[in-house]
Amino acid sequence: MNLQLHLLSRIAVLALLCLLATASYALYQSHHQAEQSTRQIAESLAKQLESQLLLINAGIGLSNSFPDFEFWKQSGAQPGICITYTAADSPMSRSLCNGTKPLDADWPEGFENIYRRIFSPGWQALRSVTLNGRVYGSLTVTPSAELEIADAWNKTRSLMELSSVTVSAVCLLVYLSISRALRPAGTIVAGLEDLESGHLDFRLPLFELDEWQRIASAINQLAASQQQLLEERQKLAVKLIDLQEQERRYLARELHDEFGQCLAAINAVAVSIKQTAAQQCPDLVDDADRIGRITGHMLEGVRDLLGRLRPAEFDELGLAASLNSLVAGWNGRKAGKTRYHLSIVGDCASLPEAQAVALFRIAQECLTNIAKHAMASSVGISLTIDEEAVLNIKDDGIARQLPFADVAGIGLLGIRERVNALHGQLRLAIAQPHGLIVEARLPLAAITEART
Repeated sequence: MNLQLHLLSRIAVLALLCLLATASYALYQSHHQAEQSTRQIAESLAKQLESQLLLINAGIGLSNSFPDFEFWKQSGAQPGICITYTAADSPMSRSLCNGTKPLDADWPEGFENIYRRIFSPGWQALRSVTLNGRVYGSLTVTPSAELEIADAWNKTRSLMELSSVTVSAVCLLVYLSISRALRPAGTIVAGLEDLESGHLDFRLPLFELDEWQRIASAINQLAASQQQLLEERQKLAVKLIDLQEQERRYLARELHDEFGQCLAAINAVAVSIKQTAAQQCPDLVDDADRIGRITGHMLEGVRDLLGRLRPAEFDELGLAASLNSLVAGWNGRKAGKTRYHLSIVGDCASLPEAQAVALFRIAQECLTNIAKHAMASSVGISLTIDEEAVLNIKDDGIARQLPFADVAGIGLLGIRERVNALHGQLRLAIAQPHGLIVEARLPLAAITEART
């Protein structure tokens, strides 16, 4: 859920709860004021009637006019009030009502039902009329329940309208304030996405709020440390790859100069023994043939091993010749079952040695993986050298979706390490309708700092 909407909804709920609490208190106060007003009316009328009794007992007033409510009516009596006087020594009573209840109810029926159930409007105030310790009668003041409900509704509606405007204004101000306060969150998320994509040189700017600034500082420190670790790892990878190539070059030279020459000498001796045995000892001819076959098989294995360790033409003729020899070798092995096509655009001699070796090893590893796992009938290898070296290897094998798992376990991992060590980019994609595309992009600048 959006944080702005989450906070705004919480604030709105709290505002509504406060509004309900305020409305309840306003209704209570309205009912309390209605009861208080009824008590005051009853008290005022009772004192007026007691004053009339005092005048009658003094011979100034007329007893037949008691009780006289005219003074109360002329002094601004509230509408909707009914007064009933009951004499103590007579069952007769006298009543007077000032005004009537509203003709049309302009409040909701639900509001009236709730108000009646909670507050019981129309509460009667009872007051005895006494003089000199004698009770002459009782006075009952009954207000109009409808007028009380109307007054409560008007107050509540005014309060709700004012509160609604206030809550809306507050929510708007809060939303704008939260939007401004959370604006750095978008910048931080964009920065984290850049870091995730590999741009470790990205740094977050300074923020106004301390909380955001602490987060940005922590992320910048993390990015700086990761960038340093990545650079150190790339330097180490370059050194390890160079060391591996040196070891392969040394082993290839030793195999060619020592083991290969020894096998060639053994094969020559076997041929000589066969020629001599054919004349002097025919029984040894088969053994000489067997020695020749074994030696030839070992020579083939040594040549294949030399091709994998360090092709002889790589140091003498360069990358283009090595790739052509590699593709020709795979075409010979597969005998037409899988056709390998090579296309080179650009000058391979312009490549630094590190990039040239990396491109050859990537092609070598990819072709080996294709032969083992892809079950492809056609493989295209293209190398383009312009502002950067782009090696693209595409097959029509069985791969149909990514992520593509390398069955050998370290094949694609080794390729990725070589590309990352030279600050390049590796992309894997699925060909249409099936098959795998491996694309390696390497910058042409020689990596010299990693070797120092």
